[in-house]
Amino acid sequence: MPRTDAVYVLPLRRPAVDDGELAELAAYLRRLARELPVVVADGSPPDVRARHAASWAGAARLVAVPPVPPGTNGKVVGVLAGLASTAQPRVVVADDDVRWDGPSLDRALGLLDDADLVVPQNVFDPMPWHARWDTARSLVNRAVGHDYAGTAALRRDALGPGGYDARVLFENLELERTLVARGGRVVHAVDLVVPRRPPDVRRFAEQRVRQAYDSLAQPARLAVELAVAPVLGAGVLCGVRGRGLTRSAGWAVLLVLMTGAVVLAEAGRRRAGGTAAFPATAALWAPAWVVERALCAWLALGWWTLGGVPYAGTRLRRAAHPIPALRARAAGRGAS
Repeated sequence: MPRTDAVYVLPLRRPAVDDGELAELAAYLRRLARELPVVVADGSPPDVRARHAASWAGAARLVAVPPVPPGTNGKVVGVLAGLASTAQPRVVVADDDVRWDGPSLDRALGLLDDADLVVPQNVFDPMPWHARWDTARSLVNRAVGHDYAGTAALRRDALGPGGYDARVLFENLELERTLVARGGRVVHAVDLVVPRRPPDVRRFAEQRVRQAYDSLAQPARLAVELAVAPVLGAGVLCGVRGRGLTRSAGWAVLLVLMTGAVVLAEAGRRRAGGTAAFPATAALWAPAWVVERALCAWLALGWWTLGGVPYAGTRLRRAAHPIPALRARAAGRGAS
């Protein structure tokens, strides 16, 4: 029998139906419905939404989401609509490419006995070349702290009735910081692996600058990422045009930087049993990701100066709010 103390909320918004993707998603939702109730907060056009509902035939309850206001994140709007239509004390929120199974759900929901938010580790399955490229980002994140997954389990009362702000790009960080600002405890379960399906190559390319834009909510990280491009440029310039020691120093800088990226990613792969989840070659993609982020960090900063990064037909300026601002907002709501 499905659990009665938890619910699975999936925000979904697609402009058209892809029969293959829909069939795979419907099969997943039917399996998932044996574990806990499923609510799909669907902001797709009415004809697409009807096809969605018919495909999973009662395995999930569909909640229609109205058009997203300009300057807001459609995923957050969907999550808030799903939360408003449910009452279970424990909620699993997940992107449509995430694939939980029963044991992983049980563990995540069990961790909520001593936490308010549980963030697992996503791993691409399958893992084509561009997924390995993006996996390098996850490995670096694991090495220096934790990765950000496209899913989380949370206690509804810890989030509060106001939910979290939809006017941000980095919605996962906004959710986490909102809970922390309200005194919640967050557990990053880096050993809890939850698969997710990789994007196609076109979507992968579209995500490069948007992922870099997330660093605007993390100033120290942004400063490091912005510094990489000048270092790379100086190394290449000295290596190509310099002479003697200058030339050698240029190539040495590049070698140290690229080798360091691989070592850092490999440290992330070896953390918390990651070698069982990530392929042995995944860390070798770290230099490609470092070069990508070095360029995209500056492009993201440029979009910020122009009013925000383009996202799903609108433009979002803020990556996420700082915790002090969220604490002040929570205190204001409490006073009112």
